[in-house]
Amino acid sequence: MTHDTRKFRNALGCFTTGVAVITAQAEGRSPLGITVNSFASVSLDPPLVLWSLDKKSDTLSTFQSVTGFTVNVLREDHRDISSRLAKQGDHTLDGLALRTGTFNGCPALEEALAHFECSVEARHEAGDHIIMIGRVLHFEYSEDGRPLLYHRGGYQGLAEGTP
Repeated sequence: MTHDTRKFRNALGCFTTGVAVITAQAEGRSPLGITVNSFASVSLDPPLVLWSLDKKSDTLSTFQSVTGFTVNVLREDHRDISSRLAKQGDHTLDGLALRTGTFNGCPALEEALAHFECSVEARHEAGDHIIMIGRVLHFEYSEDGRPLLYHRGGYQGLAEGTP
């Protein structure tokens, strides 16, 4: 099957996703983060999650070398963090409120809606991406706050009155 890549991307954009930042720190390097909207659950028992990383990402070598990462689910007021960490070239976490994960030692965004501290369970090549599967070692979430959403190429919010 041949297809128009732009139209395929537009069709995928009809599916609304949450936005997360994946954080990690390779030995001898500064902590970094990258924005993704490919975060998903895989299994409840054992607790597994996944996210996908473009093979052209400037963070690929780091995520290929680490043994753990943290998924930080962003709040609706984190558009600036999402935009900054989505760009090639600047994935530093400078200026962001961070804490160190107790179970995997990875940095975590202090004000995220939820955190999932993971060890790397597997990496799978799939087309132009690497699927990263993480075993959840620990998680936390807030009962308050609303998620940052992504739909049709832009940030969205929940309608008023939606929990």
